[in-house]
Amino acid sequence: MLVGIPREIKPLEGRVGLVPQACGELVHAGHRVFLERGAGEASGFSDARYAAVGVEIVPDAEALYSVARLLVKVKEPVGAELDLLREDHLLFSFLHLAAEPALLKRLQKIGLTAIAFETVETAHGLPLLAPMSDIAGRLSVQIGTTLLHRPQGGKGVLLGGLPAAGRGRVVILGAGNAGMNAAVVAAGLGAEVTVFGIERQQLLALRQLGANVTALYAYAQQINEAVRRADLLIGAVLVTGARTPHLVSAEQVAAMEPGSVIIDISVDQGGCIETIRPTTYEDPTYSVSGVTHFGVTNMPGAVPRSASLALSASLIPYLLLLASGDWRSNSALRKGVNVSAGKIVHPALSNLQLPAQIR
Repeated sequence: MLVGIPREIKPLEGRVGLVPQACGELVHAGHRVFLERGAGEASGFSDARYAAVGVEIVPDAEALYSVARLLVKVKEPVGAELDLLREDHLLFSFLHLAAEPALLKRLQKIGLTAIAFETVETAHGLPLLAPMSDIAGRLSVQIGTTLLHRPQGGKGVLLGGLPAAGRGRVVILGAGNAGMNAAVVAAGLGAEVTVFGIERQQLLALRQLGANVTALYAYAQQINEAVRRADLLIGAVLVTGARTPHLVSAEQVAAMEPGSVIIDISVDQGGCIETIRPTTYEDPTYSVSGVTHFGVTNMPGAVPRSASLALSASLIPYLLLLASGDWRSNSALRKGVNVSAGKIVHPALSNLQLPAQIR
């Protein structure tokens, strides 16, 4: 198989599809691997390190897309990348098409097969999304802590609190990988943490984090009361492959204290907070009703070395199957197919309402 790793062009996206060690596994299995020059540099991996394990370095995106058949990206194709895609390409990357109907339509028109990392699913969960959810959850608290500082427009709350000042209040919507990791960091800081979920085992696990963590079933009334009091509100809701439902309305956001902070990790699937919209690390925040909103859609891109290493370790077993050509017998990869040969395959996308102008 001819495997290609392009350089990511999303603003300030430093991750790379595969680190050199993972590429070496593919080369050892008899596949040819091509890397766009400089694709790994932001993650700390030089072209020389790739070349040392047998990767062939190509000068630009045009050369990469021309020679490769299996494309391994981190983020969805954007801009000029879309013009380089062909019908015979097999695209393997994060896609989040439920929130990107125009991209969904474009991929259908191209006719390629696109497998989304976030919808590859086993009986135990979402193995390719999990490491990025872990990172985004942890980053959400780190970033939120800084945004609460007065110089950043925050209300001036120290999340860990002080004996005479009380603890900061963190509210987390969702008790999966992202929510759990956010809770771990917030609890470790000493904040008063409230997490809402729907699965008993997840709520039980959260209770073990400490006496400063409260795990509750996601009743609307309880969410409303907690949101109003929150210093930092974190959205971490996931419905596999589908657009995220809104759990917090604009009216509820308006009831929060000025200088509070919202970080919605689920923004790349539409977000679970009505006032959230996608942003980039170039311009990450905006204010609604005096509340700072952070809607960066590639949060793990801020720690590209850690993220690329974690992602590659999860990807390589599935990539070896894809490269062998005998991947359709694998149920997890079959579930990951979003579009193929012009058809929408994933059931979560089949009823997606496309705007009239892109139908």
